[in-house]
Amino acid sequence: MVQTFTPRQAIRLAVIAGAALSIAACASRPKPTFETTPPPPAGPAGPATTPPPPPVSSSVLPGSERDFVINAGERVYFDFDSYSVRADATPILEAQAAWLRRYPAVMIRIEGNCDEMGTREYNLALGARRANAVREFLVARGVSASRIATVSYGKEKPISDDDNQNRNSRTALISGARM
Repeated sequence: MVQTFTPRQAIRLAVIAGAALSIAACASRPKPTFETTPPPPAGPAGPATTPPPPPVSSSVLPGSERDFVINAGERVYFDFDSYSVRADATPILEAQAAWLRRYPAVMIRIEGNCDEMGTREYNLALGARRANAVREFLVARGVSASRIATVSYGKEKPISDDDNQNRNSRTALISGARM
């Protein structure tokens, strides 16, 4: 014999089945446990001697853009309405210069950026002065001027809602880096 349901009973059954499926889907599962091996027992001379682990191999290719960003840094910051290289930028720019001397085939572009304050024209000029200040710093540290291009983005390419973060200069590798 086939059971027939009224439309009201069918809806009620569907709602109950949906609720049961939702509860089952949200049920938590116990976290897996993993067995660990205890350390070797200490002998008369102390813990068992094992050879040191091999050095961690870096996935960073020397001479690559990632190598530059990690080991030299790509961005330095400026004070409000200023293009003077700050003291905290000096170590980063020194590292950039050393890296660029090590990889003489790499060409770079220094991008000057500003915050939202001021007119578009003023910020383009300030961004250019910031890029040129970094360029002069690198040239004074032995990087060939022919390898360095500069551009000002003014306030057109903010990296943050924080104006202090937008007062910067970014050194971008444009050619010659390893892939």
